[in-house]
Amino acid sequence: MLEEFIKKESASGILLIFATFLALLFSNSFMSPVYEYFLHMPVEIRIGPLALDKSLAHWVSDGLMAIFFLLIGLEVKREILEGHLSSIRQIALPAFAAIGGMVVPAAIYYYFNKDTPIALGGWAIPTATDIAFALGILSLLGNRVPVSLKVFLMALAIIDDLGAIVIIALFYTADLSVLSITIALASLVALIGLNVLGVSKKSAYFLVGAVLWVSVLKSGVHATLAGVALAFTVPIIGKDENNRVFSPLKEIEHGLHFWVAFLILPLFAFVNAGINVTNISLDQMTGPVPVGIMLGLFMGKQLGVFGFSWLAIKLKLATLPDGSNWVQLYGVSVLTGIGFTMSLFIVSLAFVDASLFQYTDKLAILVGSFASGIVGYLILKSCRHSSQ
Repeated sequence: MLEEFIKKESASGILLIFATFLALLFSNSFMSPVYEYFLHMPVEIRIGPLALDKSLAHWVSDGLMAIFFLLIGLEVKREILEGHLSSIRQIALPAFAAIGGMVVPAAIYYYFNKDTPIALGGWAIPTATDIAFALGILSLLGNRVPVSLKVFLMALAIIDDLGAIVIIALFYTADLSVLSITIALASLVALIGLNVLGVSKKSAYFLVGAVLWVSVLKSGVHATLAGVALAFTVPIIGKDENNRVFSPLKEIEHGLHFWVAFLILPLFAFVNAGINVTNISLDQMTGPVPVGIMLGLFMGKQLGVFGFSWLAIKLKLATLPDGSNWVQLYGVSVLTGIGFTMSLFIVSLAFVDASLFQYTDKLAILVGSFASGIVGYLILKSCRHSSQ
């Protein structure tokens, strides 16, 4: 299952690169008006008095990304219960690395933007790691990178995603609707009840999960958190009508993985990476927000991940991944600066007005991510061929 996960994430990473270049091509050519119309195309779903009327771009961010977060939640739960996060020994190094990879970039961003309250809302932008993009780069290196480092990167990114979920819940929540929150809480209690009662029908969880998603969407809490909440209530072991033991969690995870990797994430990249770079000057890119993001991703992530990993290993709280060396660990640390999908997602929450910083924030994410990807690839490529 691990090899299948890595292969899908790697292929998705390559598709993300293509979607990004396609978005940049559309937004910087005669196709720009078509691209803008596509983003703002109204899409409405109405059931009686309940109406969900949003642009296509918002449906991608609030709807399809909720499915992405559902998959993340399922992966986190599975890894904690029986995977690479199921023991202290396994979780130690990626946990320390993930903490460093969030704290140091946030500190760098804060340093450059501490005097601008509006800009400070973007402190979490450079703390993210895009697992699909990063594993996509690793896939180009073949067996130069030992499997243990790929597992390390995967575990680190999962913990990083869990951190992003907590950050979104605590810091990027708008004014709350009491009625919607009440319905959301009732839905969550119902999902927990299904789990406790041993209900294994996936349709039951999806039905209540749909109510949870709509109520969270209307509540002021970001709708993607509904996906995570639903994931944590899905049982990992259940029995069907023939008393056959199976895993609802793994079946849903397996079923979603293809669609998330090859449709949802590339579509999200296409919708969010389209920046008209002809309207952005070099002087604008030296502003505190883009500089904080670029240095946070490129310098902060590698310093935080490698620094905290080195400290944990030297203090004997963790060990170097099997078959790897310090240079390879540093190369992977640089790759964690590929924020991309999660960073673009957080920027849409931090700065609701997309043009607030003339799109330099999004361009800074692309620059920091691509710089991390290229430098990390070159470092790992220079390492001696691995026998693993």
